[in-house]
Amino acid sequence: MTFRTLDDVPSLAGQTALVRVDFNVPMEDGKVTDDTRLRVALPTIQRLRDAGAKVALLAHFDRPKGKVVPSMSLKPVVDDLERLVGAPVRFAADCVGDEAKVALADLDAGGVILLENVRFHAGEEANDPAFAAQLAELGDLYVNDAFSAAHRAHASTEGLARLLPAYAGESMRRELDALDAALGNPQKPVLGIVGGSKVSTKLDLLKNLVGKLDRLAIGGGMANTFLHAQGVDIGGSLCEKDLADTALEIIEEARRQGCELLLPVDVVVAKEIKPGAEAGIRALDRIAADDKILDAGPETVARLKRAMDLSKTLIWNGPLGVFEIAPFDKATVEAARHAADLTKAGKLIAVAGGGDTVSALNHAGVIDDMTFVSTAGGAFLEWMEGKPLPGVEALRA
Repeated sequence: MTFRTLDDVPSLAGQTALVRVDFNVPMEDGKVTDDTRLRVALPTIQRLRDAGAKVALLAHFDRPKGKVVPSMSLKPVVDDLERLVGAPVRFAADCVGDEAKVALADLDAGGVILLENVRFHAGEEANDPAFAAQLAELGDLYVNDAFSAAHRAHASTEGLARLLPAYAGESMRRELDALDAALGNPQKPVLGIVGGSKVSTKLDLLKNLVGKLDRLAIGGGMANTFLHAQGVDIGGSLCEKDLADTALEIIEEARRQGCELLLPVDVVVAKEIKPGAEAGIRALDRIAADDKILDAGPETVARLKRAMDLSKTLIWNGPLGVFEIAPFDKATVEAARHAADLTKAGKLIAVAGGGDTVSALNHAGVIDDMTFVSTAGGAFLEWMEGKPLPGVEALRA
């Protein structure tokens, strides 16, 4: 995989860089409650500032649907961004037109300005060429540092990249390098863990992965559908019974591709889903009619840990059980900590992503011990599904 990065820019001094960032941060009462996405952008901002470029930040916030919605302004982000950057950050009340042009003209080299929500213009989500051209008038080069928005062909993620010299920012570069190490050109053997509640949301993912992995472990509620398809009585557990034939097709495709499929061999059950519920371990032929499968059992976890020991690369999306509610977090936590130990020992490259996955790894206390954890959500999932991402494709060398 080759794509243009800031290393490929002949000179940044005196240039105006339009930088697409993801500042769609959690807000409460006009205050940022989690500045993770702001901090992710700092390496790119600092590199451009150090090189003497003007830094104009493009971002969206929420879903204003092409209209100016004051409560969805990016202006409240400025104070937190200034604190993190350690320098003044200006704000322009529009992302195109005279107001943006005047503000940029008045900005010193190395200065930073945040432009107003690009989604206040209908042309953004429509990837309207005229709106992309208005954005392009503001800068000399384009930097995409928002992998999390790269699966959308919008004006600020794809259209603009076709009009200016386009490069991956530092965060984007790190994300693409990690994903290439996990699926593009991984060290083999490669183990995948896919969990979550429903097979229906991850069909494309499973079909793509069985052709790329040496082993694939399936957990969470989606594993119940595979067990049901194989004739296991899963009692009162969550299951998409209408997808039984699809599950069997995936099992057969895995066999044909030489991908070992790891399904639960024992499970943790309870009569109801609540904290501290009385839980029991069941073999697959001992599940009662009113049992709900809520986690993987100890034998399943032990087998998964052995599979990690045999692997060089791990790619993980989705928890193994209802990890938000103890005691049904045990399998996810134990597996995550084993992966972290192998990673810290230099024995495993572990790449993980997806909303629930990030929460689960945080819960296990290992998020900083993995090789790379993507917070990109939908973009991470589409990459794993083998789909081209418009915002990435526009950066290819």
